[in-house]
Amino acid sequence: MYRLFFRLMMTWRTATTLGALLLLFSALAHSASILEGERMTPVPGKEGMVVTSHFLATESALEVLKMGGNAIDAAVTAAFSLAVTQPRSGNIGGGGFMLISSEKRDEVVAIDYREKAPNKASVDMFLDAKGDADTEVSRYSHLSAGVPGTVAGLALALQKYGTISLAEAMAPAIKLAEQGFIVTPRFSEGLKEKEKMLKKWDSTRKVFYKADGGFYEPGELFIQKDLAATLKRIAEHGAQEFYTGKTAELMAAEMAKHGGLISRGDMKNYTPVIRKPVHGTYRGYDIYSMSPPSSGGVHVVEILNILEGYPIAEYGHNSAQTIHLMAEAMKLAYADRSLYLGDADFVKVPLKGLTSKDYAASLRKEIDPAKATPSSRIRPGAPLPYESNETTHFSIVDKFGNAVSNTYTINFSYGSGIVVEGAGFLLNNEMDDFSAKPGVPNAYGLIGGEANKIEPNKRMLSSMSPTIVKQNGKNFLVTGSPGGSRIITTTLQVIMNVIDHGLNIQSAVAAPRVHHQWLPDELRIEEGISPDTIRILQEEGYQVKQKSAMGAIQSVLIKGGMMYGAADPRRSTALAAGL
Repeated sequence: MYRLFFRLMMTWRTATTLGALLLLFSALAHSASILEGERMTPVPGKEGMVVTSHFLATESALEVLKMGGNAIDAAVTAAFSLAVTQPRSGNIGGGGFMLISSEKRDEVVAIDYREKAPNKASVDMFLDAKGDADTEVSRYSHLSAGVPGTVAGLALALQKYGTISLAEAMAPAIKLAEQGFIVTPRFSEGLKEKEKMLKKWDSTRKVFYKADGGFYEPGELFIQKDLAATLKRIAEHGAQEFYTGKTAELMAAEMAKHGGLISRGDMKNYTPVIRKPVHGTYRGYDIYSMSPPSSGGVHVVEILNILEGYPIAEYGHNSAQTIHLMAEAMKLAYADRSLYLGDADFVKVPLKGLTSKDYAASLRKEIDPAKATPSSRIRPGAPLPYESNETTHFSIVDKFGNAVSNTYTINFSYGSGIVVEGAGFLLNNEMDDFSAKPGVPNAYGLIGGEANKIEPNKRMLSSMSPTIVKQNGKNFLVTGSPGGSRIITTTLQVIMNVIDHGLNIQSAVAAPRVHHQWLPDELRIEEGISPDTIRILQEEGYQVKQKSAMGAIQSVLIKGGMMYGAADPRRSTALAAGL
């Protein structure tokens, strides 16, 4: 309560009168989530639940459910609202993945709207004269952008599974962009932290900073006229406007001016794909997650299969033995990721082998129950047959038996830092998720191979892991997270916290996390792991490194006729709200 009171008072002191009133109103609406999170109590609901990383997006989506819309309608509304209120990760200039579960149809489908490499992309486009990967070009130039998929993916979801029009779904986002919203501390701090990167481009500076170069402070109104105009064109003419209309013209002009590769033809030819999700089981629960070009679902299932052979509940939550076994399973899965995973439309991915119980049993034999295996001794296995830290995730459930798990991104915080002149949205820098040079780590330290090399029109590999867990055919847990390479392990741990350790969903989301990705050979932990546990892990051979918080997982648990939402306290603007 004190933290909330202090935040409101500081906001009042720095705001204009109108701005303060609006921010206080929003913060009071948000206060329930903050206080509930501190008490580790999930937010309950019977008819609908929305959990996103920004309270304005949550409120917009919840209003759709109140008006009789379904979870897919609310999801599209939330996604466009996040594109306005959370530009560091919400987007129309990026891409992602959506899982939709329908109890009535007894099916789970995956919508792949991941970005694609432009037609003129080449395998060596990010190599310098010495043949080394040039990360400045692959991350902060116009060449770093893949063809955006968000608008097409959201429109496809609404067309096939929604009940309202695209214009209706986009109305809240248009209002937030055109009339503005009140700046939060996190929004202001983010723009200050990235000032050097964002002010490099005039188009970006004009959107995110004042005319004199000053900062938007908490409590002030932030309006995005160009983005509002772009959203209005899409709402009026449909998704095709983004890919063939004025917005596509603005994109092509931006690329031509700065040496980028995305052409009018690339925009026109982009299409999202409906895919079959990865499916596995864990202790009697059905696990559905994203299939390639995401590696997330494959390795969530692979790790769970390995750990199913151990009495994890008996070992205890975040005990040294539990963490040891999780870390060893993680290392084995990430080693496999380096060799086998890529866009399944271009390379053969051994999905059946990687997610099989028999393969997991063979990997389990490689784990020493009392000692860490050095990563230098781990190589990808032989299964037969043959993502950003500033990503954002939301989970939504409705009263009709529908559940949506959606993760989308522009990769880094604010993507490439480049706003498309006149269109108002940021370009992604997802081309860095390809293996610019096989065997060389990307920005998240992940090793990639030939399967994820750059090829024209190919989708780059991702770690995004939107996941839906079902029990006896009913939706049980809807979850997912941002976090780059830590997405997979963050999602994994929430599933285990609920199924193995019986934690309520808020406690499962808030609990301290661990992560191992094979290379570098370190066990990363959050604050909150017992010093005694850390000492035991070090004695077992782990290089334990305590670093900043991992992920921001937004989750819904359905149990006993109730829906329980949990917003991750690692994001100050996150909100769970139900009906």
